[in-house]
Amino acid sequence: MEVVWAAGQVGAAWLAAVLGLIVLPSALGVSLGISEVYMWVLVKTLEWATIRLQKGVKKPQLQTPQTPTANGIIERDETPMEKEIALLHGADFEFSHIFYFCRKGFEAIVEDEVTQRFSSEELLSWNLLTRTNVNFHYISLRLTVVWVIGVIVRYCFLLPLRFTLAAIGITSMIVGTTVVGQLPNSSVKNYLSEVVHLTCSRILVRALSGTIHYHNKENRPQKGGICVANHTSPIDAIILTNDGCYAMVGQVHGGLMGVIQRATVKSCPHVWFERSEMKDRHLVTKRLREHVADKSKLPILIFPEGTCINNTSVMMFKKGSFEIGGTIYPVAIKYDPQFGDAFWNSSKYNIVSYLLRIMTSWAIVCNVWYLPPMVRKEDEDAVQFANRVRSAIARQGGLTELPWDGGLKRAKVKDTFKEEQQKNYSKMLVRNGSIG
Repeated sequence: MEVVWAAGQVGAAWLAAVLGLIVLPSALGVSLGISEVYMWVLVKTLEWATIRLQKGVKKPQLQTPQTPTANGIIERDETPMEKEIALLHGADFEFSHIFYFCRKGFEAIVEDEVTQRFSSEELLSWNLLTRTNVNFHYISLRLTVVWVIGVIVRYCFLLPLRFTLAAIGITSMIVGTTVVGQLPNSSVKNYLSEVVHLTCSRILVRALSGTIHYHNKENRPQKGGICVANHTSPIDAIILTNDGCYAMVGQVHGGLMGVIQRATVKSCPHVWFERSEMKDRHLVTKRLREHVADKSKLPILIFPEGTCINNTSVMMFKKGSFEIGGTIYPVAIKYDPQFGDAFWNSSKYNIVSYLLRIMTSWAIVCNVWYLPPMVRKEDEDAVQFANRVRSAIARQGGLTELPWDGGLKRAKVKDTFKEEQQKNYSKMLVRNGSIG
């Protein structure tokens, strides 16, 4: 009985400390400086670990590193296909003419530029996380001791703390939005909904040990507009909602995500749809047009890529959100992988497993840039407009711009795209005089 009483006292003290030192300041939007001190200690520790690694690795190993560099695991020849074909002199076919295409085929098999965007970003230096030390070997006793201490801190202190904060934030979100959702539609309901979303998002950011730097706040999305951003993780929405409220548009999920979606839609006009249902897609377009037409409603938040990409690139934007009119507010989000991998590989991890990985990382650090608003030009179609917005986001975030559809994460390349490439190849051959 005494053991139960003591455990209850410890639990009560823990909860009181979490509520008083973290939850309450988070809800009020203030900081006591605890996270700043933690980040300072973390940065100094990682800098020391990097220096120890550099000293411990022998010079020959540095000259031939085992880890993939930022340029990839193979050295590519970036000669365009059309230029390569132009080098094929004469109309007679020679066996050597196929070598260029064989090489490109081998490069695509070894390391294509699409599927590698759906795996975690490689780090140039180990950040003392077990899952990022693929090529790490024993260097020194001190470094190993620091790693062990880090494991203890992350799993025995940070994980329980973050789990407590996440439970408080998610529960408050579900309960708060459900209660507000029972109120009749009015300005009071809208105000309370914004308060609940903003407050719970701040708590959830603290649950991730989040350090977010917002740039160019004068360009923040306004009511009646559409906010589009690159997509790395489900927490993108929390990162943005921490600085302002949005009506979100996204894919229907099951499990924990589904519970949160069903609760939040009761108090705020979020739009959740099933991607495979054509009728849902038409309904979404209709709802978006109606939403944009009402300048008193919250800005819509859309991730046009339709899936999570690994924080290195921006892939093709779906044109739907660029057809409905209105002002587009681009936002670029770039995470710092040194402190934790924010990418969600939804085909490999469910949301609970993903959150566990996030909560056992050091922290979530990212930069958010609000770009100047953009409108569609008169001589511009939806695809061109989407590409222009994507290019602006990629430039600001220092991301690679790729023309591929993020849907390739779950589906094969469409036959129409293959046929288009075959036609382009045939035209090049005809122009060059290699055939006919």
